Amino acid sequence: MYINASAENITVYPEWPRPAQALVQSLAAYPPALIGDVRKRLDMMSADIRCLTPGTRLAGTALPIQIWEGDNLAIHRGLDEAKPGDVLVISGNGVTNRSVFGGILAEICLHKGVTGVIVDGAVRDIEEMNEMGLAVFARAVVPAGPSKNGPGYVGKPVACGNVVCNPGDVVIGDQDGIVVIPQSELNETLAALPAQENLERQIRDRIKEAVAS
Repeated sequence: MYINASAENITVYPEWPRPAQALVQSLAAYPPALIGDVRKRLDMMSADIRCLTPGTRLAGTALPIQIWEGDNLAIHRGLDEAKPGDVLVISGNGVTNRSVFGGILAEICLHKGVTGVIVDGAVRDIEEMNEMGLAVFARAVVPAGPSKNGPGYVGKPVACGNVVCNPGDVVIGDQDGIVVIPQSELNETLAALPAQENLERQIRDRIKEAVAS
């Protein structure tokens, strides 16, 4: 860890498989709204989890972290396990009176190759993170800082924005919000996307033809 604190009460689960980055990037070529449509409009996070860094998009494999409310020790410990292409999916149980993620953790994320952060809780240092270009989604912004006492979990499934996220699931986010794709359903989701995209293109074409006539 990059801080001087004991993480003995943070439980780290065994390593899990991550999908190929080529598959993640293929899914990332589509917007979450379209992905949600082919997934029967399920597995999309609550509208309360919104993008706080305008102009950024998020795509990667979920590294789930469960924190104690208002405490970010597990996030620091979790970053020790992060691999390039991961997205931190942090469950803070929706508590927003303390920020659990800010500029220092964002710097570590960039150093580790983490592509984005989702917090079911609060963050701070938004202007700084905007300049970094890190995609940050959260429930709220507040300047009050966290404690670093734990306990917490790294690599255990968490509920974030009313969706259960398992380690290795793929998360895609833009200004509309976030969709979660279970790792076991990545290929079938990707296979269904071109047809849905084509269907919407046909609808738009018919609208344009009707207006032109």
